[in-house]
Amino acid sequence: MSGFEHYDRELRDLDNEIRRYAALCHVDLSKHHEIEACLKQHHDDWAADKARESLQGLLILRIKLETEMIELGFSPPPLVQTPGISSQEEA
Repeated sequence: MSGFEHYDRELRDLDNEIRRYAALCHVDLSKHHEIEACLKQHHDDWAADKARESLQGLLILRIKLETEMIELGFSPPPLVQTPGISSQEEA
């Protein structure tokens, strides 16, 4: 998917898009049940359904990127940071 030097940038860009679509869908990413409910729920409104589908696609891309990183020995940061813990402290 990408070179080693691009993982940080790719994850940062992908996470920003995921957060943007999660906000459009009114989904709290720290609550797995909200994510699941959003992804299962289809909307009558095309724009709302398109945002939900975009969020689903972005989450799938994140999982694939995480899998690739893990296979290469990298530790991907979590999508949702634990309050009070920076990604520097986790490493």
